Amino acid sequence: MEIKKATFVISSSKYQQCPDSTLPEYAFIGRSNVGKSSLINMLTGVKDLAKISGKPGKTQLINHFLINDSWHMVDLPGYGYARVSKNSRGKWQKMMEDYFAHREQLVCTFVLIDSRIPPQRIDLEFLSYLGRNGQPLAVVFTKVDKQRQRDLMANIKAFKEAMHEEWDQLPDMLLTSSVTGYGRQALLDYIDAINQDLRTNQ
Repeated sequence: MEIKKATFVISSSKYQQCPDSTLPEYAFIGRSNVGKSSLINMLTGVKDLAKISGKPGKTQLINHFLINDSWHMVDLPGYGYARVSKNSRGKWQKMMEDYFAHREQLVCTFVLIDSRIPPQRIDLEFLSYLGRNGQPLAVVFTKVDKQRQRDLMANIKAFKEAMHEEWDQLPDMLLTSSVTGYGRQALLDYIDAINQDLRTNQ
C-alpha cells in the first residue's frame, strides 16, 4: 500500500463524537512516550500530522485521520502516565472502554511496545484486556534502531515469553523504527491485507 493522502478529521472526547462513517479504522495505542505520534507521521509521510510532544501524556483525545479516502487511522491517548489526576485517569478509562466496546468500525488495534525495555506489566495487562474482549490486535515494537540486534531480539523474546503465561496463541508482531522507516511497508501491507479481506467479504 502507498499512502497518497492523509488528512486530520476530528478530535473526540467520547466515541459518540467519532466520524459517522462505515470506513474501517485502525487504532494506535501504547504507553505514554512509546513513540506513537512519530510512528503515525512516519507511516503517513506527513511530518506534523500527529502532534509530537516531549511531554508524555499529551494526547488526551481520540484523533481520527482519513487515509486515501478509504480508511481511518486513529491516534488514541497513551496509557500509564502517572502525572495525571485520578479523575483524569478515570475519564481516560471510561473513554477507552466505551470506544473499544462500541466502535463497530474498528477492525484492528495496534498496541505499541518500546522494544528497548523489558516487559512491562501495564502493557501485558492492556493486551490481556483487549484479548479478553475479543478485540483484533497486533503488537508493534517501536524504536528498534535504538539498540543492538542481540539486545532487541532478547527483549522481544522476553516479551513473548511473558505473554505466553496467559496467551495460547500470540497476536501478530511487527518491528518498526520511526527514525529509519524500518517496518513501514510491512505495517502498511498488513493494513492493506485486512482492507482487502473486508472488501472481499462484503
